Amino acid sequence: MQRYIIKDICQVISLKNKKIKQRDYKSLGKYPVIDQSQEDIGGFYNDETLVIQEEPPYIIFGDHTKIIKHIPFKFIAGADGVKVLKPKKHINDKYFYYALKSLKLPDKGYARHFQFLLKEEIPIPPLPEQAAIVAKIEEIFSELESGKRQLLKAQEQLKVYRQSLLKAAFEGKLTNDNLKEGELPEGWKWVKLENIATKITDGEHITPRRTSSGFLLLSARNIQNGYLALDNVDYVPEDEYLRIVKRCNPEPGDILISCSGTIGRVCNVPEHMKFVMVRSVALIKLDWVKYSSKFYEYLFQSPILQSQIEKSKKATAQANLFLGPIKNLNILVCSKEEQDIIALEIVNKFTVLEKMEETITQGLQQSEMLRQSILKRAFEGRLI
Repeated sequence: MQRYIIKDICQVISLKNKKIKQRDYKSLGKYPVIDQSQEDIGGFYNDETLVIQEEPPYIIFGDHTKIIKHIPFKFIAGADGVKVLKPKKHINDKYFYYALKSLKLPDKGYARHFQFLLKEEIPIPPLPEQAAIVAKIEEIFSELESGKRQLLKAQEQLKVYRQSLLKAAFEGKLTNDNLKEGELPEGWKWVKLENIATKITDGEHITPRRTSSGFLLLSARNIQNGYLALDNVDYVPEDEYLRIVKRCNPEPGDILISCSGTIGRVCNVPEHMKFVMVRSVALIKLDWVKYSSKFYEYLFQSPILQSQIEKSKKATAQANLFLGPIKNLNILVCSKEEQDIIALEIVNKFTVLEKMEETITQGLQQSEMLRQSILKRAFEGRLI
């Protein structure tokens, strides 16, 4: 089977003066906007003069992202990095699309990749064989997609179950079987957070002086449910750390809440970790001898508290949660013994859920690996 260099077997359609920026996308419109993002359609636009004039179908390549799309309808190109290809007439468009997806291009981050694509070679059999290969690929992919949908459905069901478990826990139903709807267990009550907290504050309001190393400076992006994400962190020198820590002194067990952008992610402060925060993170201190840190971490993650947080946030340029509404949150109080029992029960159940989640994630990864294996076999002539 003869192999051909990609630049010799396709037309690269010029997009000069025919692109729109992402900020101009509309949520509704006459023509879809196709860009190099993961989504099939980025948005919509109504300017007919920007529509690609050549007849579909088209193959889209993301110069930065390496995303490849098969587009069977007319569209407007969005943003930078979109390359539009049309294979020559002796090449089945779906065959060309799958052949491109089978390639392993070098990963240059957000740099340009189109130059590498054009130099690659793919085999081109006669048109009937191309059609047979496409039909076999799509038959197998249909079966894989069915399995993937089931895995994704199971993944969503785990998320729903996790939330229902937290809701039941803080309605008292996890440890009390005979409660009426809306009734709290004996000795439980609602109080304002500010009435039991020893400190409620946020991080530094003045932009700190950052350095390439030193003491960790966390922001909302570092706060994830149940853990701190430290793959993208800032640092401050010692003098800045000592200045900021007077305002926000995180100690083991304290509760952290993201208060800007994605509001309401919650974790507690781990042992043996020194850091300070900017104002997009709130810090809540309780007397951790009287109260269980894990109990309150889960309470803040529960639908009961998350609905309060959602109602309390303010939309400015982006969503924000301020200290006043945090202080005014209604918080459950019960005995320390009950808190420890409930927290342990949730930990045990969540451990099982996490193992199930790992199994699903592995299944999804294996599904994607199998797709690549199928494409590899197809364009090595070993599929049919």
